[in-house]
Amino acid sequence: MTLRNVESVEPEAEFANNAFHDTSFPKQEEDYQKLSEYLELNAGYLPSMTIFDEVYQKYQEIDKK
Repeated sequence: MTLRNVESVEPEAEFANNAFHDTSFPKQEEDYQKLSEYLELNAGYLPSMTIFDEVYQKYQEIDKK
């Protein structure tokens, strides 16, 4: 959610914006597998799982600091 930016057209920001508005998105979940499965089954707004993979990687790097 930290990548939200309503003015951005970057894929990461668009994903974060859409996930924020997805009332079923498991916002508190941290497990990659559970998030990935949810997105694969429910997120028509995510054009490529690569976007999620990149965002999740950045999340992990920030979380380690």
